[in-house]
Amino acid sequence: MNLSFRKWIKRIAVTLLTLAISLVSIGSIYEQSARIWVAKKFPAPGKLIDVGGRNIHLNCEGQGSPIVVLEAGADTSGSALWQLVQEEVARFTRVCSYDRAGIMWSDPAKNRGNNLTITSDLHKVLRAANEQPPYILVGASMGGPYVMTYTKYYENEVAGMVLVDASHPEQTARLAQAIGESESEPIPIVFRALAKVAWSGLPRLILPDANIPELPSQTAKAITAYQSTSLAAAFAEAARFEDSLFEAGSFRSLGNLPLAVLSRGKPWSAYSEADQTASGFTQEQFERVEATWASMQADFSTWSSNSTHQTLVDSSHVIQLERPDAIIAAIKDIFREIVHEASILQNTD
Repeated sequence: MNLSFRKWIKRIAVTLLTLAISLVSIGSIYEQSARIWVAKKFPAPGKLIDVGGRNIHLNCEGQGSPIVVLEAGADTSGSALWQLVQEEVARFTRVCSYDRAGIMWSDPAKNRGNNLTITSDLHKVLRAANEQPPYILVGASMGGPYVMTYTKYYENEVAGMVLVDASHPEQTARLAQAIGESESEPIPIVFRALAKVAWSGLPRLILPDANIPELPSQTAKAITAYQSTSLAAAFAEAARFEDSLFEAGSFRSLGNLPLAVLSRGKPWSAYSEADQTASGFTQEQFERVEATWASMQADFSTWSSNSTHQTLVDSSHVIQLERPDAIIAAIKDIFREIVHEASILQNTD
């Protein structure tokens, strides 16, 4: 290799390296500018409550007791998905939704994703905001195990519970068995990589916008704006998924606590062809999975001697968007029961 050719190779290498450094710098500046713009364009609808050097977003509306506390599933949307439910529940009692550490408007935590730290955060933020028990806890999807764990450690604060197509402690193994496959990695490597480079602006550029026609457009835009910064926390929770299920499964006795179980029941024929394809299941696999899911949902109703169970044949998993009225009705029934019992005790005294 002659000297001239070596010089050209060196120049090309230096040029490519300089270009890469420039792109990274530009991406980082773009991301920081975008975060500043997002914070101004989509401010937190509730309050940022200090829980020891970091803020948790807590959004409370209405007046009354017991207070309804809404716990979201494991994704990047946080409290925003509860908007339709929260607005109506606030008409008859006080209701609070919140964002777990690192999700939407809440600051990240050093130790995150564990349901023990999650329930501790919820307890801290409610107390710091002077939102006093008793509470009716409402948990959707993975929020179900979180409210079970909260009840395990703060049982005296919980007056009732609603489980909304909640995750079951045994679901991973039982669903894998239903489709005849081994348990899979909960987070594809490409998404883990995106979470690691959120600072570069790349996730913000390539992630699709949140398509949630049930919510006001401004709410959907806020979810889109914060999803790249929420990825790391959501994936940290997913990485602790089995630990969280195990912890929740160690407490399955609610005594006579008022409990409402709401489950999806939308049949294969009610899904569009595109949704059927996107599911990755054949119709036979889908029906086996749904039958297994239904049996686990039925099991929830045995955890309390004072329970109801409703299967919604016109809803898939995200019931708070597709059938918010069913959740509102379940909360209202439990609220009335608690208030009625309290009135009887007061009259007796």
